[in-house]
Amino acid sequence: MGEEELPARIAGKPTWLISEVSRLSHQLLTDKLATAGSRGYHARLLAALDEFGPQSQASLGRHTGLDPSDVVAALNDLAAQGFISRVPDPADARRNIVTLTTAGAGHLRVLDRLLGEVQEELLAPLSAPERAELIRLLGRMLDRLNSAVKYGLSRQNPHSFHI
Repeated sequence: MGEEELPARIAGKPTWLISEVSRLSHQLLTDKLATAGSRGYHARLLAALDEFGPQSQASLGRHTGLDPSDVVAALNDLAAQGFISRVPDPADARRNIVTLTTAGAGHLRVLDRLLGEVQEELLAPLSAPERAELIRLLGRMLDRLNSAVKYGLSRQNPHSFHI
């Protein structure tokens, strides 16, 4: 047994396997998006603007699951590159409305291609039916964990699994 091997009682646990796949897939994603000068937050925000249209920063946070301070920082990055515009909301001057620009839509197409490449690399060992089944099962698990947290069924943060 090599020193890099984990004990079988750990290596066979879904929580450990999911954590490791998450860690490695996050690195793949981070590295790939960096080739376009972007991060995952940028892709999420641009995708939300493309799909849901102009909206407030708070609404963007809800659509993307991002903390408000992360939304502001990422939008600052995107605005500096000309990928979004922010204007005061005519109905409430305390709030900004964020809009995807033409340059931002073009950048989103680049990010979509890169995201597709990451998905292909991540799922390479699986057949098309296995990929569909994995996505279905992960979605089901995520729905259950989100419900457990929402309704107080779990006091633990579902994002803190390590084993």
